[in-house]
Amino acid sequence: MSIDEKVIQVGSLEWFYRETNPVNESDKPPVLLLHGLPSQSFTWTAIMPDLAASGFRSVAPDWVGCGRSTKPDKRDFAYTPDAFVTALDGFIQTLEIDRFSLVVQGFLASAGIQYALRNPDRIDRLAVINTPVSENIKLPWKMQQLGLPFIGDMMTQDPLLVDRTLEGGCRKIISDSDLDVYRRPFLKSSDAGRSLMNTVRNIQLPQSMAEIESGWQGWTRPTLFVWGLTDPWLSVEPAQKLVSSLKNAELVTLEQAGHYPQEHWSEKVGEAVITFLRRQEVK
Repeated sequence: MSIDEKVIQVGSLEWFYRETNPVNESDKPPVLLLHGLPSQSFTWTAIMPDLAASGFRSVAPDWVGCGRSTKPDKRDFAYTPDAFVTALDGFIQTLEIDRFSLVVQGFLASAGIQYALRNPDRIDRLAVINTPVSENIKLPWKMQQLGLPFIGDMMTQDPLLVDRTLEGGCRKIISDSDLDVYRRPFLKSSDAGRSLMNTVRNIQLPQSMAEIESGWQGWTRPTLFVWGLTDPWLSVEPAQKLVSSLKNAELVTLEQAGHYPQEHWSEKVGEAVITFLRRQEVK
């Protein structure tokens, strides 16, 4: 199955996104897939055809500042979680998506959780894959360095930082053909590195996590946590606690998967997510 590549203008921001449509006509809510750092929508391409085969339209954008989406100057885009949430809202409205299921993975994708908690009526279901979800989370040192003065300026201009970060999080080798896709924005323009640096500098993780931890208290939508247990940066414990406290939540663990489970364990991740999306909701 082919994955369509599209570009849409939302105000001053140009979004690149990938999309698949269901094989047969379907009334299932679409699925929005959000990537983390320093990734892009390409990370979902192994899962999207399976979603289509199961009757789901899927939409996977490159976040503003990432991949093939626009990379605005920091004077024109704040690169804060609020800025990403507002931009995401504009993207969703421009595509005229009213209600959807949301799948998030990684640092920065927590802005997707913030969007969901602020707009629960638009969310059918939420799937969280190795994403920060509680107040005790800190940005990994490997990522913190990307925002440091001078050091960050140099590191974010090195395309190999993508290799080091993605493979460090996976704890496995990623194929050269896939790494070529992830490196390409950094080879094409210095804007990719500057946008990554601005994102890290303005990620405001403590504030975002405080909002998310508070927001869980009133959250009732069906929620799935999928966790790679060899993640060097995020423990499964916060997800386990949430599953025990939320009204309608479940946890699937992958013993050998790391921070980016969809990279090496896409079949298992896809199976878990699709099973969750297709399950009849218990009222």
